[in-house]
Amino acid sequence: MLSIISPAKTLDFETPATTETFTQPDYLDSSQQLIEILRDYSPAQIAELMGVSDRIAGLNAARFAEWQPPFTPDNAKQAAQAFQGDVYVGLEADTFDEDDNAFAQQHLRILSGLYGLLRPLDLIQPYRLEMGTRLRNPAGKDLYAFWQDTLTAELDESVAASGSPILVNLASNEYFKAIAARKLKADVVTPVFRDLKNGQYKIISFYAKKARGLMAAWMIRQRLDDREGLKDFNVAGYRFNTAQSEGNTLVFTRDTPA
Repeated sequence: MLSIISPAKTLDFETPATTETFTQPDYLDSSQQLIEILRDYSPAQIAELMGVSDRIAGLNAARFAEWQPPFTPDNAKQAAQAFQGDVYVGLEADTFDEDDNAFAQQHLRILSGLYGLLRPLDLIQPYRLEMGTRLRNPAGKDLYAFWQDTLTAELDESVAASGSPILVNLASNEYFKAIAARKLKADVVTPVFRDLKNGQYKIISFYAKKARGLMAAWMIRQRLDDREGLKDFNVAGYRFNTAQSEGNTLVFTRDTPA
C-alpha cells in the first residue's frame, strides 16, 4: 500500500536532518527542464506567474538561479524534513527511526511541481513551484501537462512494488489532479477528515491537512498494508465514521480537537 501527500510552501533548510540516509530524486532531468524555463522569468514575471509578493518572487528567482545538481547533504535536505507546514506537523518525519525511514521510502510519496514525485529521503534544494502553476513548457500549458503521464505510470509501479494494490490519497485536490486517476491500475482510497463545528461535521482546512500527515505517519509506524486497517486510525481524536463513509471515501470525524 502506498500513500501520497502534497508538498509545502514553507521550507526548513536550517535545522539539521535527523538521519544521514538520503537518496536522489528520480526526475532531476525533468526538474532541470523546468528550471531552465523559470530562469528566463524576471522577478516581476515570477510574481505574476505565481501570484506572490515581490519579496517572494525575488527569493525564488534567486533559488532558480542557484539550483544545481549534484545534490548532497551540504546543499540539499531530505524532502520529508525540508518541507514544513500543516501536513508535515502531523507527519513529524524528524522523529522517524531508521526502520521507519526505510518503510516510508517504500510506502510514501510526495507530489511536487518541480520534482514530480519524491520519496521521503530524496534530497531537494529550496524552491517554490505549485502544481497548479500555469507554466508553459514543451508538454503543454501547465505543470499538469508536464507531469501527468510520468506521475501516473510511476505511481502504478510504486503501488505494485509496495505489495498492495491500494493507493491512499492524502494529497490536496490541486496535487491529485496531476494524476490521471482513471488510468491508474491502483485502487484509490481517499480518507476525509471532518471536525464538529456548529453542530455539523465539516472539513476545516488546518485540521484536515494536519490529519493527513498524522495518518501518513500512523501508516508508517503501524507498517500498514491493507485497506481495512485504515479504519482503525484513531489519532488525535479522529475515529472512522461508517455512516458518512461511502465506497473508497473513508470519513474520519472528531468532536473536539485534541
